Amino acid sequence: MAGTQTIADSKRAFHQAFPHVIAPLHRRIADELLVELHLLSHQDSFQAGQLFSVGLVTVFTRFTKGYRPEEHRDDLLAAICSSNGFDVAQIKSEAEGSLAEAAGQTGDKFNSWIKKLQLPEQSHYSRLMAVGLLAMMEAAHGELKGEDAAELRKKAVEISEQIGMPEARVEKDLGIFVASSERMEQAVELMEETLAAERRKKEKRMAEAAEKKQAQSA
Repeated sequence: MAGTQTIADSKRAFHQAFPHVIAPLHRRIADELLVELHLLSHQDSFQAGQLFSVGLVTVFTRFTKGYRPEEHRDDLLAAICSSNGFDVAQIKSEAEGSLAEAAGQTGDKFNSWIKKLQLPEQSHYSRLMAVGLLAMMEAAHGELKGEDAAELRKKAVEISEQIGMPEARVEKDLGIFVASSERMEQAVELMEETLAAERRKKEKRMAEAAEKKQAQSA
């Protein structure tokens, strides 16, 4: 079905599966992933392997940080996947297993291990595969910052060519992903600070009202 339905069909199926309002901060990533999976579902040469699964879960997790209510996050990913014919349970299971396996590939072992995920010739590339590769390398090398993180991305670009991904596109896609991740983190921090300030104001008003009421009844 996913290979024949239109984007309107996918969106209709999504809204039926997820009939909730999505806050503006996270609406864009939901729309982007919905359209991206729709397009991938129409590519005969696309294969949803480990790199794709890790990339999809990584992008969704990082760009829905701070989503409220928290309990709706799993349902949101499930709706994005199911509306385009993807099995969310399989994707999450494959992503979790792949990251756990990658975490055990320390040092030079990773370069040999990752070759088993070589893309078949003429297979359709997705930017989610590049993100998946970077996430696996992060799992193997630990969380890195600054120049170390930049060097790891550089190595990811080099390795991508060895496993059949277009090096130039991977470099561009990872650059956009990292920059967008940083902007999202800042946006989430600002949102949380704003919500915290509003809660403090509300608590202050309630406390003042309680004091006033107590004074009037004294």
